[in-house]
Amino acid sequence: MSVQFNTKHLSKFVAEHEFEAIWPQVQQAHKQLEEKSGPGNDFLGWMYQPRDYDKEEFARIQAAAKKIREDSDVLVVAGIGGSYLGARAVIEAVKGIYHNELQDGLKIYFCGNSISPSYLNNILEICRGKRFSINVISKSGTTTETSLAFRVLRKLLEEQVGAEEANKRIYATTDRARGTLKELADKQGWETFVVPDDIGGRYSVLSAVGLLPIACADIDINALMQGAADAMEKFSNDRADNDAYRYAAARNILYRKGKSVEIMECYEPDYTMMNEWYKQLFGESEGKDQKGVYPASCILSTDLHSMGQFIQDGARVMFETVVDVKKPASDLYLEELEGNFDGLNFLANQNMSVVNRKAMEGTILAHIEGGVPQLMIEVDDLSAYNVGYLIYFYWRACACSGYLLSVNPFNQPGVESYKKNMFALLGKPGYENLTAELEAKLK
Repeated sequence: MSVQFNTKHLSKFVAEHEFEAIWPQVQQAHKQLEEKSGPGNDFLGWMYQPRDYDKEEFARIQAAAKKIREDSDVLVVAGIGGSYLGARAVIEAVKGIYHNELQDGLKIYFCGNSISPSYLNNILEICRGKRFSINVISKSGTTTETSLAFRVLRKLLEEQVGAEEANKRIYATTDRARGTLKELADKQGWETFVVPDDIGGRYSVLSAVGLLPIACADIDINALMQGAADAMEKFSNDRADNDAYRYAAARNILYRKGKSVEIMECYEPDYTMMNEWYKQLFGESEGKDQKGVYPASCILSTDLHSMGQFIQDGARVMFETVVDVKKPASDLYLEELEGNFDGLNFLANQNMSVVNRKAMEGTILAHIEGGVPQLMIEVDDLSAYNVGYLIYFYWRACACSGYLLSVNPFNQPGVESYKKNMFALLGKPGYENLTAELEAKLK
């Protein structure tokens, strides 16, 4: 077992005959994916990417990562949404959230995902006086947050090492043949990698978009891709035992019963950014036509002390999906304390992972009693192989779930509304007619 969907705590809320009833719809969704007959079918490049990826580019990614680790103290990754979430999620899941502080060698930071000047100033302070490289990720090269960060970072890099050397330290992941960033990269001689045309941002983590930063973190990207490839073989069918599709089916059965919020939970803080990646994947894929399961997340037991009350006793609009990591990255043996001043000697003489597991089990039972359906995704550990396997599991489940909702899981028309307003208020050329209208509404 690498990844397994477990419904043992779901029987109180969903009967097996409900899975049987929805399965013809699951099979239809699978058919739409395989035949490329459903909406968004021009963005299905992810489906067999773990097998059919560009091997030549993969080798260039590994070579570039080796160079960056050798000649840089810091790598700054400038990207937003799918252009940073996947890479950061994998790095922190595999290496830990404190990898920059605890491990020698290259430090990796992410920016271009915010317009906060304080955040960007902190990144600049980290880079100032250090050998640093930049990986800028944008298909168009005009994404506001990313482009702002990149122009400032590039200026600092050129001031520190000169334009010629700076050009050797900038890596652009962008469109294969066109766009502002591609044109600039070719002009300056930056090494470039491809944002695939047939893969949307939230499905892009196993392309160069995610693989270059992940490889720079000294994570085995061969193992990552092998995990995804094995999951592809496992879940690319419409059999009733397909766990990715059973997860999609369970979500939709619960949604049709009024459970409109999913809380993705894990008892390992290293999983925090995987939760954030999941939220983009499902939120951007399903949230259309006034439909969709709202993706939320918690890290437990931490958030039991803030959200536990609402989950236990609040509005019954939610279900929980617990990611059960069977083996933590490290364990801690608890010894007895002389005097037992804190009253915790009853926890001594065992590994802390046992305590964490009992907390999980007790919480699951309490929340079932409180009327909250419980799904479980079990994973052996957060190795590169298993994280790759998990990524493909989510991909298949999300695509199927979107078709079950009768939405296009691969577009994001709603994100253009805020951009139009933002550009008008900032005075971007071409938006003048809208500016006065919006400013009047703000008065």
